[in-house]
Amino acid sequence: SDGFSAAAGFRKWVLMGFLWGFDFKVIGWMVSWKRREVSAKVIAVSCLWLLLGCSLSYGTDTDIACLKSIKESLVDTHNYLNSWKFESVTEGSICAFLGVECWHPNENRVLNIRLADLGLKGRFPLGLANCTSITGIDLSSNELFGSTPQNISEIVVFATSLDLSSNNFSGEIPSSLANCSFLNVLKLDHNQLTGHIPGQIGFLNRLKTFSVANNRLSGRIPSSFNSSIFTKESFASNPGLCGKPLSPCVCNLSKETSTGVIAGAAVGGVMTLDHSLTDSRVGPPLERCIVLCKKKRQRNVNST
Repeated sequence: SDGFSAAAGFRKWVLMGFLWGFDFKVIGWMVSWKRREVSAKVIAVSCLWLLLGCSLSYGTDTDIACLKSIKESLVDTHNYLNSWKFESVTEGSICAFLGVECWHPNENRVLNIRLADLGLKGRFPLGLANCTSITGIDLSSNELFGSTPQNISEIVVFATSLDLSSNNFSGEIPSSLANCSFLNVLKLDHNQLTGHIPGQIGFLNRLKTFSVANNRLSGRIPSSFNSSIFTKESFASNPGLCGKPLSPCVCNLSKETSTGVIAGAAVGGVMTLDHSLTDSRVGPPLERCIVLCKKKRQRNVNST
């Protein structure tokens, strides 16, 4: 098969020589197999660089669109994002933007966005999806509100750190966060989040820092969260949360069951009291009290 492929390769070069007007015999003697192999490698490498260049061009364009979208979607009351100017973008220029870190200072490819404590207002910026290589997002200590997107794992695919703490986010924690398999840090504390904690998040192997403290979450803390790694500080100040590492959960009876228990307790109490009245061991003070109550009730009946 090697001989066949070699012969086919040689015929290809001969055909090319014919098309280019070269002498067949000159090509046959001058082009050795080794030189043809080197030429093939050069062509392969050239194609690879061409494809890589196209990819980088596309990537930087989308990253610029990402930052534009973020700036447009947020209310920047203190004008911290004034440095984000897109009129004459050059290679690496966005790396000088406030809060933007690039993979390389001469390349418009966003690595991290750190916009903590800037007084920014608005909803979660969906434009982050265009920062296709971003790994770190810090939007903490702002005035962001609304729910976090249910498809957040499709927006921050390669995130290793996501900090949305100290905002006004509400609604439930998206279970799709469990698909962000590279997460090391997930901070959602000091918001207005409700509902249960998705148990799937606890199975993230790389997750080392996690906090949902100071929210309005409820239910049992999933056993998937290792209490030796995630201490009670990670879940504190959620009145409805229970289970390790917080206090044990108390079984909550249904409304019907609770009513039955209360009624049963009342009937049981009356029967116990009636039994006590006939028990010779009941002391004189209790007897006198009962007699007085009966006399008073009788007087009330007679007066009517």
